[in-house]
Amino acid sequence: MPAEPYVLAEWRVRKVGLDYHVDVDGHFYSVPHRHARASVEVRLTLRTVEVFLKGERIAAHMRGSGDGKHTTTPEHMPSSHRRYADWTIERILREADRIGPSAAMLCGLILEHRPHPEQGFRTCLGIVRLARPFGPARLEAACLRALQVGAKTYGSVKSILDNRLDGQPVGRAREGEDQGLAIRHPNIRGPRYYH
Repeated sequence: MPAEPYVLAEWRVRKVGLDYHVDVDGHFYSVPHRHARASVEVRLTLRTVEVFLKGERIAAHMRGSGDGKHTTTPEHMPSSHRRYADWTIERILREADRIGPSAAMLCGLILEHRPHPEQGFRTCLGIVRLARPFGPARLEAACLRALQVGAKTYGSVKSILDNRLDGQPVGRAREGEDQGLAIRHPNIRGPRYYH
């Protein structure tokens, strides 16, 4: 008799993403970053996920639920991501909130819309650090303008500050320009049609 009970395993072929994670049933598992874009084999059991490249195991994780979250081993991260490992979403948002509500909201949106939060850390930290050369008041105004125009990058916020657009209102209409969006045409029904 075997010492341990037989464990049923399932094998799948997957491609490692640019963010050095493999998607397995809606959950993302890290592999060493140097294997980004590689084709790998994944061995799934009820409790574990093992990733193999050319027969060699390169990663092993406890199996997570398909919740769209990431399981990341710090050793798998490139050094540029590890540098921000002691930063948390809460800490970044706290730093941004010290500048103002617009900076906090912009950083929150950046972190929320990245597939992996670490990808947004560098952008948010860069934005927060713009308070040194430009001052918190100008940075807060630039973040407000970035939110108004839908810009969510460090480069956009820096460009707003460099070009002194933080003090100008967004979408200023020219004198005599019609502000309304009403278009008259026989094929357009208008608001009365729906009441």
